[in-house]
Amino acid sequence: MYEKIKTPVDYGGIELKNPIIFAPTSMGLPEAELLERYRKLAAGGCSMIIIGDVPVKKSRFVPSLQTAKGFAFYQKLAETVHQEGCRICAQLHQSDSNLKAMVRYIPGLLTKKISQDDLRNLLNQEVGPYITNLPVKKIQDIIRGFEETAVLAKKAGFDMIQVHGDRMCGSFSSTVFNHRTDQYGGSPENRARFACEAVAAVRKAVPDMPIDYKLAVRQEDPHYGNAGVLVEELGIFLPLLERAGVTSFHVTLADHGDLNDTIPTARHPYFGTEGCFLKYCDQVRIHTKLPICGVGGLSDPDFIEQQLETGRIQCAAMSRQLIADPEWVNQVMKGREKEIHSCVRCNKDCLGGMMAHKGVHCIYERRG
Repeated sequence: MYEKIKTPVDYGGIELKNPIIFAPTSMGLPEAELLERYRKLAAGGCSMIIIGDVPVKKSRFVPSLQTAKGFAFYQKLAETVHQEGCRICAQLHQSDSNLKAMVRYIPGLLTKKISQDDLRNLLNQEVGPYITNLPVKKIQDIIRGFEETAVLAKKAGFDMIQVHGDRMCGSFSSTVFNHRTDQYGGSPENRARFACEAVAAVRKAVPDMPIDYKLAVRQEDPHYGNAGVLVEELGIFLPLLERAGVTSFHVTLADHGDLNDTIPTARHPYFGTEGCFLKYCDQVRIHTKLPICGVGGLSDPDFIEQQLETGRIQCAAMSRQLIADPEWVNQVMKGREKEIHSCVRCNKDCLGGMMAHKGVHCIYERRG
């Protein structure tokens, strides 16, 4: 039973002991607690953990591989995960937030005239002008950052690189935000240029490492997601990304909208069912033969086994479910799937904890 979940898989050039991956998640936890959380996830049996939002430049907000302290943290993190027999992947990303604009909103935050939700919406409104007016010299400097950080990620012990296809890559890809008239804007080929150059820079820096691409898909009718690639443009973007060096695709819904869309509850009007983003995997499959990792409210072993068995996806990524029960894989392997603490997709302590700056947790933790 669950033969696919128990079987090793080649995911774009990296051998994984099983197809279950921990999806990139902004944890918001203190360092010691964060290391222990990742240790438990690794010990729970998943094959790889994707560390979300590893910046390609120095950052005031999260650890950076380009500082001695940040490098030491990521090196310790890689060692911790490897000790539990688990792979680790660095999700390289460049923020598309206009930091100068953010400074303008600090007084409103301090006086509570602006809520965290208000700030997110205000910053999303700043993305378009920021991307459209970003100097080419700055763009090229960021591309070099991808190259330099990929080298550091390998030295720190990471097994795979994922290029974050939302954030700046996704905003350059999207006509919602990208109104440029130079080589980085206009046609789909031009809007794909930044992402492809980022991937190519990583490929040049670490030619022997597999490169996953977090492919953020946006759709119309109804409209969901503002960054990322339109379904209708996948046939243009995917071959370009493959030629640049991508070896696998991690497919999800584009962001820069309501977080309850990209991290939907079970009551979401459009994404309420398990495997809610797998339809995008079907559309991606039309244009590529590379391995695809699916995500979106996955939790039930029977459902996941079926998706793997049919070849709809080659790997299944979960975040909330593995936070709810890090032992998910071990329980399935031992035939104890009925003992799994199943995620109910309530978003109370995971997304809710993140938004309240208390860190990502789960309602099951309240029960001890």
